[in-house]
Amino acid sequence: MNTPRITQVVGRSHTAQARADHLDQALGGTTVRLGAATQELPAAWAESDLIISHLALGATTRIIAPLLADKKTDPGVVVVDEAGRFVVPLVGGHAGGANDLARQVADIIGGTAVLTTATDALGVPALDTLGWPYHGDVAAVTRAILDGRPVRVVREHRCPLPPLPANVAESPADDPVARLVVTIRDADSVLGDVDADTGTTLPTVVLHPPALVIGLGCNSGTDVDHLDRLIHDTLRDADLAVDAVSAFTTIDLKAGELGLVQLSARHRHPLVPYPAEQLADQNVPTPSAVVAGHVGSPSVSEASVLAHGADLVVPKHKTSDATCAIGVLPARGRLTVVGLGPGARDLLTPRAVRAIQDATYVVGYAPYVRQIRDLVRPGVQIYASKMGTEQERTAAAIARARLGEAVVLVCSGDPAVYAMASPVLEQGTDGIDVVIVPGVTASLAASAILGAPLGHDHALISLSDLHTTWDAIERRVHAAAQGDFVTALYNPRSRTRTWQLPRVLEIMAEHRPATTPIAVVTQAERPRQRVVVSTLGEFDPKIVDMHSLVIIGSSTTTVVTSGGGEHKLVTPRDYSWMPTPPEETATKETHP
Repeated sequence: MNTPRITQVVGRSHTAQARADHLDQALGGTTVRLGAATQELPAAWAESDLIISHLALGATTRIIAPLLADKKTDPGVVVVDEAGRFVVPLVGGHAGGANDLARQVADIIGGTAVLTTATDALGVPALDTLGWPYHGDVAAVTRAILDGRPVRVVREHRCPLPPLPANVAESPADDPVARLVVTIRDADSVLGDVDADTGTTLPTVVLHPPALVIGLGCNSGTDVDHLDRLIHDTLRDADLAVDAVSAFTTIDLKAGELGLVQLSARHRHPLVPYPAEQLADQNVPTPSAVVAGHVGSPSVSEASVLAHGADLVVPKHKTSDATCAIGVLPARGRLTVVGLGPGARDLLTPRAVRAIQDATYVVGYAPYVRQIRDLVRPGVQIYASKMGTEQERTAAAIARARLGEAVVLVCSGDPAVYAMASPVLEQGTDGIDVVIVPGVTASLAASAILGAPLGHDHALISLSDLHTTWDAIERRVHAAAQGDFVTALYNPRSRTRTWQLPRVLEIMAEHRPATTPIAVVTQAERPRQRVVVSTLGEFDPKIVDMHSLVIIGSSTTTVVTSGGGEHKLVTPRDYSWMPTPPEETATKETHP
């Protein structure tokens, strides 16, 4: 993906100059700086993808008014007020990327992005910002969506869509007044379709997901225009959309063929080569012994489509110099397992927020769902259940993803640490895309609260014997104790499991002195957070519950003070540049 060309129009204000410096640094030093001269902006208009104006809104409007031509090609323009309080996308909010830039700039300078486009104001996805090519009556369909009128969704290709309002559905409650069609067919043939229920041609937007793969073989020196005509003719004859193409494939012997390289650049799709051995293993409908004799595989175009994971829908078409075959990538739903961290909103990652906002179906343990309920878009279905129903939640999430939806399964901490990523993958996820969004673990949150007890090698052990035998848990505790690992204990004690934690302390006491620091953090990063720092010899297990995490120090973990005498735990990393304590120096001199 190319980095957008961003121009900043600054003027003479010292405040604006300083803010422009800040933005340039935050954006990676990629912006071009101009003064406020009206002569400079027209030249930048033709060369910029985005413009940040530090002039007044009215002045910016007057300068760019004569330059406006087409919202699909004009740069997006964002205006920042003198005080840096407001960031306003002036033109190009959707197609020009000004809305996204306004949000980014507002985050950088601590201002407020003022978005006035109707879809953004109402929290409805804009059809021209989904990242897919689109055709049709965008204005009429969007207006119907915003007005709450019934809009039919036709998913001929069942890939995930963003969350849509309740009035936009595959089976709307009333007769639809507009249509949204997700398809790989050519747009012209779809736009003229008559709606089955109303018997009329409705205002329609056609969305083309990137689902087609075109396999190509060619003679040396084949011209790019020849190849382009071949793929367009083949797509047209099959009533398939050129806008739905996602990649070109071929044999690795042709990876540097100029015509193929130019075709890839012309259409901005990757050219993916495969070795002859892999292509020869594909079961193709029209193999050729002649081709096998030349390149080591009986097929190139058909075989490379299959090697790319696509289903072959158009077998080999050929000219005197090239062959072309077309495949369709299976429509797969997406299951994103999101770690919410310890519970504090500012420890929820931006990636997790985006995944939740993009979901059409949210699954999770009820208290965790409540944490992020405000982030879920209107109209999204939620499956929230009680403790002990992990298997049912996981199965529900996988089943919904198999229907082609964008599903999010939320859990606390990190999904891959004593959480839901493991059961998701273990249950079987063939046919769906699985994404794991990491979160701040309980051990990391507790360690940060305590200082740096996990500063050196450490072990994480769960004391819950619901899924692991106690014999196995005890062996791991012995190993951690003998290895002198700092040990963080998950699920340390519950109402019915009261003897396991004392047993762990006994094992640790066999290998560490009674003065070894030990701490418990309960309700980490939540309003009822409680911290107790003690020693192995004095620690009382009764203060621990299922909302606690216990950290037992190693032989080198120590207590230091900070601030007004606040105690912090640290396990030294033994950096070579740190001063050596006097007692260690004496030991080294005595025992060289």
